[in-house]
Amino acid sequence: MRITPVAVLTCWAMMVVPMSAGANTLEGNRSLNPVFSDTTPVKAQHPVSFLDAWQAVLSQNDGLAAERANIERSENMQDAARDLYLPSISATAKYTRLDKPVEIKPSDLIDSMPIGSVVPSLPIVDQLFTSQLTKREVFTSSIRAVWPIFTGGRISAAQDIAKGQTEEATHLLAMKQQATFEDLSKFYFGVALTQTVLDTRIEVENGLKKHFERAQKLEQQGQIAKVERLQAQASYDKARVERQKAQRDMEIAQVALTKLLKVNSPAVPTSSLFVNESLPPLSAFIDKTLAGYPGLQILDAKKKQAQGLMAAEKGKYYPEVYLYGNYNLHEDDTLAAKTAPDWAVGVGVNIPLLDSSGRSGKVKAAHSAVTQVHYLRAQAEQDLTVLVEKTYREAMQSLEEYNGLASSLDLAKENVSLREKAFSQGLSTSLDVVDAELYLASVKTQRAAAAYQYVISLTRLLAVSSEINNFKQYQQYQGLEVQS
Repeated sequence: MRITPVAVLTCWAMMVVPMSAGANTLEGNRSLNPVFSDTTPVKAQHPVSFLDAWQAVLSQNDGLAAERANIERSENMQDAARDLYLPSISATAKYTRLDKPVEIKPSDLIDSMPIGSVVPSLPIVDQLFTSQLTKREVFTSSIRAVWPIFTGGRISAAQDIAKGQTEEATHLLAMKQQATFEDLSKFYFGVALTQTVLDTRIEVENGLKKHFERAQKLEQQGQIAKVERLQAQASYDKARVERQKAQRDMEIAQVALTKLLKVNSPAVPTSSLFVNESLPPLSAFIDKTLAGYPGLQILDAKKKQAQGLMAAEKGKYYPEVYLYGNYNLHEDDTLAAKTAPDWAVGVGVNIPLLDSSGRSGKVKAAHSAVTQVHYLRAQAEQDLTVLVEKTYREAMQSLEEYNGLASSLDLAKENVSLREKAFSQGLSTSLDVVDAELYLASVKTQRAAAAYQYVISLTRLLAVSSEINNFKQYQQYQGLEVQS
């Protein structure tokens, strides 16, 4: 079963209270639960930044390696198409056995003459002057060359098709890289989000632990009822369970990232979730997407292939012109071999009069393919424009949500402090303190989730607009790291 960050977020939504995490949670909470006892073995971890993780994926991902192999195959096919202009040279050898030797008699020559009917046949003359043209066993070998001069544009069309296939393979790799970049951002920052969730759950657990200990003392002093202490204890126990669940969620997300990076130890993100003060205008992303999106360039390459196919089919209507030559390497010691020339060269023309391959229909089919690609590109441009605008608005919505929750975070922190003081003075109940702690945790988690959605939308925008290399600019120079 594949666990994705989306599935993890769904799991959090089903919980009573959201959770958050930080980077050093395992070491800081061993005293809270036997799970974190000193006897529990701690696995070695693999810290990695997002940009280093991306470089690792580029070099090790099998899907990207497959696309590079596809490019290499297409380039080799393109090299093969260049050889179509070269002459084809072949060496042949033949062994032939005849039913009898080929001979010519004087009587045969006389019979072929106009006076043959009046000249008598002399058997003794035939016996004395019969010549053997070939032996019964004939062996010949030669070199033959054929060099195309004009093929009706079919060779150049085949080369255009091969070039279009190479371009298509190149753009397929770029498109695969964009999709992989989006996947990495989901896995990587999904782990960062679970770390933030776990950190928040640990803060809740620590806060409710202190509250429970304070409630025990107040109960012993007779300042609160037993039910208040039980409420504090139940809330603390539940917080421990939620913290453990948050730990498992982080481990699950970590497994997916570790497998993607192909490392032996659990991958630990060192790049935090972040937001930016603003984004470039929407029109900038749309223009860059329509100018450089690999999917559109793939359609352009397919159009080139369809045009090449149409040119190749039209070329079948034109004659072929070629040079040819033949050179005999070996000949028998016979009269026929001596009279035959050692070499021959010439020019040949092949004019197609009736073709059974359906060239007319194939030309029309190729023209329809060109028209199809034209409409597909127009639709793709429209769909991409909608996708970019939708993603851009989602990023802005997440940014607005993150900024809008700042006042709620300040309020939640102040509320926790006031409720704790009021409980110590007997002016509020244990439930009030618990609610304040949980509300603070929910606000922190909601802000972290908004930052996560912002980063995912940003990476999608950079991917479709072919601006992946500019991710560092948004992360390092404009980024405001999310603090728990």
